[in-house]
Amino acid sequence: MAVHIDKKEHVWTIINDRPEARNAVDPESADALVAAFEEFEASDARVGVFTGSDRCFCAGWDLKYAASLAETNAAEMDELDFPVGAAPAPRGALGPSRTELRKPVIGAIEGPAVAGGMELALWCDFRVMGESAYLGVYCRRWGITLMDGGTVRLPRLVGQGRALEIALTGRKVPAEECLRLGLCEHVVPDGSARAFAESIAREIARFPQQAVVADRRSIIETHGMPVHDALKLEWANGKEAIRQEGTHGAGRFSAGLGRHGDFESI
Repeated sequence: MAVHIDKKEHVWTIINDRPEARNAVDPESADALVAAFEEFEASDARVGVFTGSDRCFCAGWDLKYAASLAETNAAEMDELDFPVGAAPAPRGALGPSRTELRKPVIGAIEGPAVAGGMELALWCDFRVMGESAYLGVYCRRWGITLMDGGTVRLPRLVGQGRALEIALTGRKVPAEECLRLGLCEHVVPDGSARAFAESIAREIARFPQQAVVADRRSIIETHGMPVHDALKLEWANGKEAIRQEGTHGAGRFSAGLGRHGDFESI
């Protein structure tokens, strides 16, 4: 299997595992990644961690497979086209890049996350990088475009000018620069990205989940909206969580729990 899932209570770690290809994604592994995240979404797991085996996140689209498309007139690529109308889109070339989950996923990145691998990293809600890890549009050298959300998500994180500079030059973006630019949220010693991401995931999984899901949804859905419309959507997303969880939580605080910013006794 090219994908494994490590299931520990409410935290699932999805592992991209094709070390012989530096975890590059071909159709079989793309399907396996989609299936893994669909299983995660349907489960009682609360937070996911996405990582790669052998200290390599993902080297992108499998270019040996891409080269074979010339012999098939790229008919297989046409199968990934977005459908006309409201039908659900097929998976992306790299798998889950078009999947919109209800629950958070944290990227744990060691080594390269380049080309389509960078796009998968950007698909995650936020990222933890080993200090030697790096991003980059390395497919710039071969005429392979960003097809899995890179041109959409990259400028949302770093702005248009910086996104254009990174995408058009294809240069290496080391972990420390990623941290400065907002492409990752934590840089940790090499080999510890997964453990660090899982520790964050366990902390998130402790909280009342309707509020976690509602706030995550509002942050994502209100991006680019006029403020008035965004505030209306935030209210609509949040009020049911308040009814279901918030009033009960306020009662626990009133009874003495969680005072002075204590996150342990909640």
